[in-house]
Amino acid sequence: MLLGAVIASKIEYTPLAIIMAFLSHYFLDLIPHIEYPIDNIENKQWKKSLPDILRVLLDFSFGILLILIFSNNQPTVFICAFSAILPDGFSFLKYFFTNKILKIHNNIHQNKIHFLKTKEFSVFWRILSQVLVIFISIVLLSN
Repeated sequence: MLLGAVIASKIEYTPLAIIMAFLSHYFLDLIPHIEYPIDNIENKQWKKSLPDILRVLLDFSFGILLILIFSNNQPTVFICAFSAILPDGFSFLKYFFTNKILKIHNNIHQNKIHFLKTKEFSVFWRILSQVLVIFISIVLLSN
């Protein structure tokens, strides 16, 4: 979300900013990072999925809060922030709808773009990559 907001703040042509924000998600997913488990959602164990859903909502809320604090709060900033998380939204929808397009997207997103998730990177490097992206995004967003 933060990188999407940065893109909106730096690219004046809104359609291009939205597309670049969307693509930024895939770029960041190429970098090794930590993802919190959403096993109950993935396994469609809905009665046990509240903790997973709360983690997603907390992450989303924290991103919105940082954007509110560090951006100029233009509508385009929030549109691009949302655009930047759409790929995860498509992956999430796959758990509710059996759709060929969503399955293809999920396969590309989870297995091709996240290909480094199978490589051995220490937790330190995975967390550091996320901290750096957040820090750099905040710096760029507040300028």
